[in-house]
Amino acid sequence: MNKIKYFTKEIEYIKDKDKQEDIKYLINLLPDYFFTIPAASSLKYHPKFANTKNGLVKHTKVAVRIAYDMFETVNYSDTDKDLIIMALIMHDGLKKGNPEEEYTRFDHPLLVSKMIMSHVKELKTNVDDIRKMCIMIESHMGKWNTSKYSKIELPIPKDELAKFVHRCDYLASRNYLDVKFNKLDII
Repeated sequence: MNKIKYFTKEIEYIKDKDKQEDIKYLINLLPDYFFTIPAASSLKYHPKFANTKNGLVKHTKVAVRIAYDMFETVNYSDTDKDLIIMALIMHDGLKKGNPEEEYTRFDHPLLVSKMIMSHVKELKTNVDDIRKMCIMIESHMGKWNTSKYSKIELPIPKDELAKFVHRCDYLASRNYLDVKFNKLDII
């Protein structure tokens, strides 16, 4: 499976060539199921486009596109913008664990962060920036950081970049969104 082809456009949004190479490396670590499953098991929390085959990929692409468009409204450095895009590409990467489990893992943000940090020596991006990206991923659930099915409490976004990632993910999950796709490309 050529996993990189799913995110060609999103990778192009990243300005730093080393970070482009790093996100390709990280995308290749994602389990195959990520590229085929819907974003959620019910229609309750995601729009129709995200509840189809490749729905999690579509949800991810929409979250990245929202961020990319919203960059016009903020004064972030190119480095921070690149890290936000990388965080959004990876944020749900282990949604059902690794190996794949039957249900969504509530701790999936922590699993993704742990996976990334376990490969930090293979990445060109400095460890402080990787950790910054991981914090964005770990806290992407925002105030929905607890579950009656888990004893784990996820971090809440504290800095502006983590809050931005959370808002982009949140907006991408709204039922009223009707994003049009041509295969896996946003029209």
